[in-house]
Amino acid sequence: MELIFATNNAHKVDELRAVLPAGFRILSLKEAGIFQDIPEPFDSLRENAREKARVIHELTGRDCFSEDTGLEVAALGGAPGVHSARYAGDDRSPSANTDKLLRELDGATDRSARFRTIICLCLAGTYHEFEGICPGRISANPQGTGGFGYDPVFVPDGGDGRTFAEMTLAEKGRFSHRRKALDKLVAFLTINP
Repeated sequence: MELIFATNNAHKVDELRAVLPAGFRILSLKEAGIFQDIPEPFDSLRENAREKARVIHELTGRDCFSEDTGLEVAALGGAPGVHSARYAGDDRSPSANTDKLLRELDGATDRSARFRTIICLCLAGTYHEFEGICPGRISANPQGTGGFGYDPVFVPDGGDGRTFAEMTLAEKGRFSHRRKALDKLVAFLTINP
């Protein structure tokens, strides 16, 4: 089965391809010949994921899926949440976003957080949604050079104390919010080909 993944984020594509079972193939927007930015105009992950899937389906008429992910930090009332990618401004700078997050958590005793992903699948014009959550905490300082986004400061619950950025893709996949949502998507497609 081939699906268009409504992203040009190579990190997200690699992360999903690393855990996708045989028989499934995903194409990035670029690989599908789509070079426009897909808007994320809403204040919820669910609405943004659905909008991206809707736009790609309308452009191509093909089955596709999209995702929207947010880092939700308890001490910040769930922020940055849906605004995670642009937390420090519209230039989408991961290091600036992380720096702002750490400044806002300076002195906080509750550093609990969670990554939450919503995947929206458009299959034959019908929409289906899948959620994945990874609880954890925000470290005091960035650690590791792998991953992307907030990975250098996110320590998943149940791990060995390393951040996502200190893990291999396979190690991160054991905890990943995106992987949990993808597993639900794949399970759905397996029984609804």
